[in-house]
Amino acid sequence: MFSNRIPTMADIIFISPRFKDCFWGLDLAMPLVAKRASLPQACLPLLAALTPAEHRVTLIDENIEEIDYERCARADIVGVTGMNVQRFQMTRILGELKKRGCFTAVGGGWITVEEDYFGPLADVIFIGEADDSWPRFLQEWKEGRASARYEQSAKTDLTKAPVPRFDLLKTRQYFVGTLQFSRGCPHRCEFCDIVVVFGRRPRFKTPAQVIAEMEAVFRSGQRLIFVVDDNLICDKAALKAILREMIAWQQKNGYPLGMITQVTLDLSDDPELMKMMVEANFVGLFIGVESPSVESLQETGKWHNLRNDEPLVAKLHRIQRAGFVVWCGMIQGFDHDDPSIFRRQLEFLTDGRIPIVMSGMLAAIPNTPLFDRVAREGRLDRADTPHFGTNIVPAGMTSKDLRDGYIGLQYALYDPPSYFKRLEALFLDPEFEVGFARQTDYWRRHRWLRLRRETGYALKAAGLFLGLTFRVPEASLRREYRRRIRRLLKVHRRPGLVLNYLIHIDMQYHAWALARKMAEGRMPVVNTY
Repeated sequence: MFSNRIPTMADIIFISPRFKDCFWGLDLAMPLVAKRASLPQACLPLLAALTPAEHRVTLIDENIEEIDYERCARADIVGVTGMNVQRFQMTRILGELKKRGCFTAVGGGWITVEEDYFGPLADVIFIGEADDSWPRFLQEWKEGRASARYEQSAKTDLTKAPVPRFDLLKTRQYFVGTLQFSRGCPHRCEFCDIVVVFGRRPRFKTPAQVIAEMEAVFRSGQRLIFVVDDNLICDKAALKAILREMIAWQQKNGYPLGMITQVTLDLSDDPELMKMMVEANFVGLFIGVESPSVESLQETGKWHNLRNDEPLVAKLHRIQRAGFVVWCGMIQGFDHDDPSIFRRQLEFLTDGRIPIVMSGMLAAIPNTPLFDRVAREGRLDRADTPHFGTNIVPAGMTSKDLRDGYIGLQYALYDPPSYFKRLEALFLDPEFEVGFARQTDYWRRHRWLRLRRETGYALKAAGLFLGLTFRVPEASLRREYRRRIRRLLKVHRRPGLVLNYLIHIDMQYHAWALARKMAEGRMPVVNTY
């Protein structure tokens, strides 16, 4: 119990902490596209929408603006939410808030798996989903009988979810907007905490809800959208019902939104679903392949990658031919991995034509089956900042071998010759195309609309080209970028595809800078997974 007062309105601030020194923050890449951050956390506008209208809500994303702690001190409630990689910054922020006497509420992925982590810095914590528990807390807070811990008794019914308050975000500061269609995943990957947070039963919003959110995010000014679902294709029938409405909306509005999302590799087994996703203007996919090693995939329960006994590379190529750029998640340090895994992964990614790779050392997140297993085996490093960059002592190599191999792989992945070998193998394929551009019948009927759309892409591509070829500090990189762009233009000249290629160069610039700093010992090891 916190207070006996019965206020009629609360002044509430939600804070998303800064991502520091990580791959997906893309700090160095964003200035070249005139943005401050890659994307907002989807939970911020959702929490605002879940807050009853009588309360005042302010959203602060530390990735695009500094926190005004004096303003926070005047608020009734300050909520801080974050994921595993944000936990240290969350601790710092909560410490500053408590110095000023703020009432703090904490939720998100990290507190869900490690609820005692912040101790007295959090006045109230929210475990798991908070779609029902957050409004309940606010009502009990008004009545002066709030508790210190909230956890929903049942998973959220997403068909009742409100449209997020995108209007409260500073959307023009972000490169990509966010939407969420579903939660939950039916798979049993040993290392993954998604099932811990969201459960194994996939839950989808209705097609009408998704269209309403697309319209809202479009009104906010965003044109490239990351659908943040951890596995969008976990219920293919439900997704296809949504895609039918998305396709109709995109065609009615002239394909204004490009979409990126996360799927599993078994998408390659469903040609109809791939075709529908292309028609809905999905242009990029993140796929957790994790390893080219069959033994490692079996070890971690990634059985859906091994269906049909077909080579993984063949599955990736089929998805690419359908009309997608594919990025991959890869992990090193499974029990079946020895020091040869780093070379094998580089060869696999080169053969797979995968430009962007979220590579990381295997880590055990609390409450996952992997965490429990390595703890039983005495191979868990319980330090909050393990010396070798991961809290698992590997079985097939030393911890130093794993750390050094990981750093070497990061360097090799983004070294310009290696990176452009993969990127050009995909983009310099004369048959390669993505998203809405493949809808040739539609664009024959809407030639002027396509001209207007491609003109907009051309202007954005020109701006990014100038940034890459004049604002990048290293002269050798600027020359490399100019040379690679000239090679692309000999094969492809559609402005939208050229812009896509330039964005991949921008991301290489950021990743290459981090990889060099780690390899040269100028920054601590950042485990990007």
